[in-house]
Amino acid sequence: MVQDQGESTVLPEALLKIAKRELREDRCTREQCLEQLRNWVAKNEDLRNVRCDDTFLLRFLRAKKFSVPMAEQTLLKYLNIRRTFPHMSTQLDYLEPRLGDLIDQGYIFAVPQRDKHGRRVVVINAKGLNPKIHTSCDQAKAHFLTYECLMEDQETQITGLTHVGDFAGVTTAHVTNWNPTEFARIFKWGEQSLPMRHKEIHLINVPSTLKWLIDFVKNRVSSKMKNRLIIYGSEKELMKSVDQGCLPLEMGGKVPMREMIELWKQELATKRDLILGLDKSTLLSDRGIQRKSSFNAEKASTGGPNFVSQIESIEGSFRKLEFD
Repeated sequence: MVQDQGESTVLPEALLKIAKRELREDRCTREQCLEQLRNWVAKNEDLRNVRCDDTFLLRFLRAKKFSVPMAEQTLLKYLNIRRTFPHMSTQLDYLEPRLGDLIDQGYIFAVPQRDKHGRRVVVINAKGLNPKIHTSCDQAKAHFLTYECLMEDQETQITGLTHVGDFAGVTTAHVTNWNPTEFARIFKWGEQSLPMRHKEIHLINVPSTLKWLIDFVKNRVSSKMKNRLIIYGSEKELMKSVDQGCLPLEMGGKVPMREMIELWKQELATKRDLILGLDKSTLLSDRGIQRKSSFNAEKASTGGPNFVSQIESIEGSFRKLEFD
């Protein structure tokens, strides 16, 4: 077990009010739950070298509104997804050439400014990924790296994230880049394993031939997530919902994307050692992860027992599509 690395960051009063209102967090709750979770980590024989500093443990407590049992389960699932998909979720080094190239191309980055809600805005730019060069593994690592970096910030843990996805330039190859079975498993586990608060998801320039896939995905996430995903027909519509200052110049904002990317790389540099250090954490067994009855669990989390075959059918369909 990694020893506690210090007290929680001192947070502004306005942020503490948000934490109280949305997460049921106050000083007493925070201290008691941290102690309980830290003791649980220390006693759990299936865990090795898990960080026990406040910032790391608060990821899980805040994501589950300070329900310690739920935070414990999310921590186990988080470690399990890293253990099961190490090729996608570990060795997250922005200096590694393939991953660094995706970042340089602006495939995914966090805007330096916070929006009016105090949230970081994550931009996903399909043009920044060349499926002839980058694999689904590269793509997944870029996402994991982004979220690991952002979750090291306690303000972001409290306020959550806003996502803006620009699908301009999407081709059939972007979709068929993924192995259907692996995509299904990542999709199934991702929402329940990563301790993040996705507050808004805005999509723009979605080809008509891709909208039915998004509907397919929406039908297999929680109703809360489904209601937070909105597709826009134009940048003007998008800017009614997302602060203009939080969009790159190329999407109707004011700051050039290249400038935002360079600032993001500086942020990744400051967190590089922390993120790489996460690879020391080990889950020896998944026996502590609670599971519902197999049929109900699969139906609830994937939309039915034939989820993988449905994904394979989608891949086959996409190979026949031509995008506008």
